[in-house]
Amino acid sequence: MARGGARNRSGPPADPKSLKSAKTRAFTALPAEGYGGDVPDFPLPDPTGRELEVWAEAWRSPQAVKWAVEPWRHRTVAMWVRVSVACEDREVSASLLGQVHRFADQIGMTPAGLVENGWTITATVEAAAESDDEKDDDSNVVDMFRAIGGSA
Repeated sequence: MARGGARNRSGPPADPKSLKSAKTRAFTALPAEGYGGDVPDFPLPDPTGRELEVWAEAWRSPQAVKWAVEPWRHRTVAMWVRVSVACEDREVSASLLGQVHRFADQIGMTPAGLVENGWTITATVEAAAESDDEKDDDSNVVDMFRAIGGSA
C-alpha cells in the first residue's frame, strides 16, 4: 500500500495569487468571456433536449477553451451534463448529487476544480488594470513586502 506523498486536495489549495504557489505551479489563464468556437456533438447516446441545452451552455464557459484542445474530456463533460440534468429532479439521491460534484471538479466547473486543473479565469487586460488601480494603499504595501520576500 502506498504511503506518504501529495494527494489530491491534501493540504491547503494552491493560490494563483500567491508567490509561493506561483513558484511550484503555473496556472493557465482562461478568458472570462468563455469559449467562442463550435460546440461539438454530444458524445453519449440518446441525449434529451435538456441535456443538449445544458451541453451548449457548458461549451460557452471559460473552461471549454481547455476542453476544446483536450477532446479526451468531452465524455466526462457529457457525463457531468447528464448527471446535472438528472439532479434537476426533486427526488434525486445523495449519491447522484455527489457524482455531479465529482464530475464538476474533474472538468473544472467548481473553484476547487479550477485549482486542481491548474486553471484560473481572468478578465480582460483592461478590467485587470482597473482592478489593480482600485487596490487600497495597505494592500499595495503588503504586495511590496511579498515581492521582496518579506512577510506582512
